[in-house]
Amino acid sequence: MQQVATRRRSQPPPARFMFEALIDPYRQPARRWLELLETEVEPEIVRAVEPELVIWSSIWPDRPDAVIRFDIEAVGNSTMLRWTLFLDDPIPPEAEVVSMRKRLNTLINANLRFTFGQ
Repeated sequence: MQQVATRRRSQPPPARFMFEALIDPYRQPARRWLELLETEVEPEIVRAVEPELVIWSSIWPDRPDAVIRFDIEAVGNSTMLRWTLFLDDPIPPEAEVVSMRKRLNTLINANLRFTFGQ
């Protein structure tokens, strides 16, 4: 399994709320952020260590080997969140990796972030 993409960015909520949002994206109906495309599937929780780690299975049926790791770090009353995408060989062409990276960035650093007011 190889790391093919990663992003680290601050998020407004405390770490425990970020952890909860990642393990149960539909927990708060008013804060629906995991809006999947028709070509995507809901991830399963592979591993969770409260409040610092969540690992998802793939959201891409055509890449069931994909694993998405979230490292959650408390920083005062907010969170530093890093997501990392891992894939097995064969690694897809760079354009496909870029597309996957952009999709995760939209889900996490746009949709999820906006539900917490930023």
